[in-house]
Amino acid sequence: MPLLTQHIEDENDQYSLVASLDNVRNLSTILKAIHFQDYATCFATKNGIKVTVENAKCVQANAFIQAGIFQEFTVQEESITFRINLTVLLDCLSIFGSSPTPGTLTALRMCYQDYGYPLMLFLEEGGVVTVCKINTQEPVETLDFDFCSTNVINKIILQSEGLREAFSELDMTSEVLQITMSPEKPYFRLSTFGNAGSSHLDYPKDSDLMEAFHCNETQVNRYKISLLKPSTKALVLSCKVSIRTDNRGFLSLQYMIRNEDGQICFVEYYCCPDEVVPESES
Repeated sequence: MPLLTQHIEDENDQYSLVASLDNVRNLSTILKAIHFQDYATCFATKNGIKVTVENAKCVQANAFIQAGIFQEFTVQEESITFRINLTVLLDCLSIFGSSPTPGTLTALRMCYQDYGYPLMLFLEEGGVVTVCKINTQEPVETLDFDFCSTNVINKIILQSEGLREAFSELDMTSEVLQITMSPEKPYFRLSTFGNAGSSHLDYPKDSDLMEAFHCNETQVNRYKISLLKPSTKALVLSCKVSIRTDNRGFLSLQYMIRNEDGQICFVEYYCCPDEVVPESES
């Protein structure tokens, strides 16, 4: 990134966060996977950047962009937090177009000074440099779903293609998606209750799509489809998905996404259960 390096190399000391990418799509693609609300909270540490989006205190999405994804990544403080308009950020990241000419890459240098300062984006493509300044806001406290591995009851890992087919066939007239996870049959079942009646989709634990199956007890939980719908953006991009439920019935969907350079990023959705399922239905 010769032009950008030349322009602002000497200014690095004034920024608390500096991150550079040779290919901006490695960032924008991951951010699109959690873009279901306008505003996001960004957390930066020496390990990378976490971007969090929430809705209705019932669903939370986190995109994890590890430091190793960037060609340069410097954080001067222990942690940096700010709130930003994610819609505006994505518009700026695609300022040279969302589908560039084959063989051309847009490079990015992202700089943040401190509380109250804008997020600076320096984008370069074909020798042309564009500078964007995006106002930041005071971060709001994000939800703590208190989802810890010690409380996880059931966990399975699926190849994403299996879940993509299921989500495309779900009856969207149903308000809820019922997820059954069990050490006994049906093992893993997705159920909807729409205008056409009840429908069920079962996955055997020895299915070719099943990469890991660790179910300790039968759990039947319902989740609002309207809250799960945004996670399909991440599902489309992912190659594997980890599905976990804890002792409260909270759901974790962790998507493994491979970027254009073959590097791995993760997007995780947390969703709280909708209601207690009557024993007669479970």
